Amino acid sequence: MSPSDHSGGHNTLTGIMLKIVSVAVFVGMSSCIKAAGTVPAGQIVFFRSFFAIFPIIVFLAFQGKLRTGFSTKRPLNHIARGVVGVCAMGLGFFALTRLPLPEAITLNYAQPLLVVVFSSIFLGETIRVYRWSAVAVGLVGVLVISWPELTLLSSGAALGDQEVLGVIAALVAAAISAVAMLLVRNLVQSEPTATIVLWFSVTASVLALLSLPFGWQALTPVQAGLLVLSGFCGGVAQILMTAAYRHAEASVVAPFEYTSMLLGIVVGYLAFGDVPTVHMLIGGLIVVAAGIFIIWRERQLGLERARTRQATPPQG
Repeated sequence: MSPSDHSGGHNTLTGIMLKIVSVAVFVGMSSCIKAAGTVPAGQIVFFRSFFAIFPIIVFLAFQGKLRTGFSTKRPLNHIARGVVGVCAMGLGFFALTRLPLPEAITLNYAQPLLVVVFSSIFLGETIRVYRWSAVAVGLVGVLVISWPELTLLSSGAALGDQEVLGVIAALVAAAISAVAMLLVRNLVQSEPTATIVLWFSVTASVLALLSLPFGWQALTPVQAGLLVLSGFCGGVAQILMTAAYRHAEASVVAPFEYTSMLLGIVVGYLAFGDVPTVHMLIGGLIVVAAGIFIIWRERQLGLERARTRQATPPQG
């Protein structure tokens, strides 16, 4: 988030509540997509992106920022973020339609771990042993979750083919999503959050339309309704998440992302009859613990940097 995004004051409890509600709405979005069945990924991306634009436009109009919402000096950066984001979204939705809901949500937790790895590789950030250790532990957790599906590769079990593809798609989606996060990190230094979200939704809608010749299918009224609802949910959740980071520091709010694991288990069981496996529960807890440690460590390093700046006399 940019410094301007914190201008609303630090009402921590409000920030946490907004984050939890945004996570719940995102789980609702995922549930709508899963309930729609096996729809082509490009088609899902279009509905999710295009119908997210409407609540975002209403929000910008309410804030009186509709005229400036789309203005930017960095269109190519937004388009690059859109291309990467669409690839991640498409693979993530493919995984969602082929895996139990709790597994699909939990495998996405590999993303913050991979952000640490890619920050070191692409941005040259110094990552010390604590965070490398947390990444290693977290990836062990991802392996624990994935193991039952990935062992099907050597067993020749035809029934598991779609789940194997689902796991691979979820992990590749997490990796590409981590790259998208690095692009967003760069954009927030000069662009308002609403502009980033609006540009992404429009870019993703246009890019998703390019998949039209590759086999979009006719939708039933129920499928169409669920996918439209997923788009609205995505837009509303994005707005709530943005508001959460305005009210409280990222290091306080971010760990509540992991409430989606509990919500995923409950909704998966009640709506789809998905019973979480022991592998998923143990692996999920390992990944969550690693993720929370990384967030805590980022906070500690941020505090250290702030103290160093305060202690350094201004050059004159």
